[in-house]
Amino acid sequence: MIKILTVIGARPQIIKASALNRAITNNYSKEIKEVLLHTGQHYDETMSDVFFREMGIPQPTYNLNVGSGAHGKQTAAMIEGIENIALLEKPAAIVVYGDTNSTLAAAIAASKLKIPLVHIEAGLRSFNKTMPEEINRIVCDHCSTLLFTPTQSGYDNLLREGFNQDNESPFSINKPGIFHCGDVMYDNTLYFSEVAEANSGILDNLGLKDQEYLLVTIHRDSNTDVPERLNAILEAINEISVKEKIAVVFPMHPRTSASLDKLNLSAMKSIKGNALFHIIQPASFLEMLLLEKRCSMVLTDSGGVQKEAFFLHKPCIVLRPETEWVELVECGNSMLADANGKKIKEAFNYFRNKKTNTYPALYGDGKAAKFICMEIVRNFS
Repeated sequence: MIKILTVIGARPQIIKASALNRAITNNYSKEIKEVLLHTGQHYDETMSDVFFREMGIPQPTYNLNVGSGAHGKQTAAMIEGIENIALLEKPAAIVVYGDTNSTLAAAIAASKLKIPLVHIEAGLRSFNKTMPEEINRIVCDHCSTLLFTPTQSGYDNLLREGFNQDNESPFSINKPGIFHCGDVMYDNTLYFSEVAEANSGILDNLGLKDQEYLLVTIHRDSNTDVPERLNAILEAINEISVKEKIAVVFPMHPRTSASLDKLNLSAMKSIKGNALFHIIQPASFLEMLLLEKRCSMVLTDSGGVQKEAFFLHKPCIVLRPETEWVELVECGNSMLADANGKKIKEAFNYFRNKKTNTYPALYGDGKAAKFICMEIVRNFS
């Protein structure tokens, strides 16, 4: 039996981890034992606990409860906690997702303890090293033994950084294995889409009509912590809502809420006078999936939401100057608008008037988690 220690800490990682947990439970329960460690990076009920209940994931065996804080303090506490648990559990490998501080901390702890690291969502690059997430991705990839990239562009990025596609198992940190396996979030979208339809009444509660509202998410500190950017984004979206008489649903991330509590943004005064602009608490995974499925368009600075919009065939306006998911821009389903009000409105008009969109199979066949389990068994047996 191969023991893996899965480290999660943020809401998207909980969701991604459900795909691997489901694949282990349904297909690899005799070969793999998963121990779940939650760093507590996202620690409140709306950003963490509800996802375990909704997605049927076992409660974590360990929770470090690190909470929020400065990057250095938070990451250091995680490294210490992960190291202690890894020494206790002695896993064959540590599994991480994405690009958060939890990912970085696990990568550092694993490398120091000489425990193989498995990175799911490897190879992604925004090519903007002022983003903390970009540094986390690069460091994690170069500490990993198995790297699973969801896209061809991610795989190509690894090749450009010197990874060798001809390495053979058994893999190691000095001879890593790289795989283009598809996206575990696509696995989840396929699995939970119908569940969301049957179990969420959020549209009725908000009085929303199918395909007649915009869905907005904002959470990155480059937007939330810069008043001019946040105000420009909200002002542009509100102007669209008022002019086009279209509803807006804005599930508010705690970071965004905290920023707005401190700031006196002119856009918020206008939004409060717009009955079509719905600011709500963070949505659960099933609620968010249904909101994405039934909206007419998505505006977001979230990488995960960009992909989910694509999975559900929705055009997406990206509220950042760049994206890791370059293939979505290249195939015309996403547009980069940054925090530029003019570009946001131009992108909205472009998608509103565009008659057809194509959604090529960029993210695999919905069986990425099974492939990852197969390679874990092959390498660590």
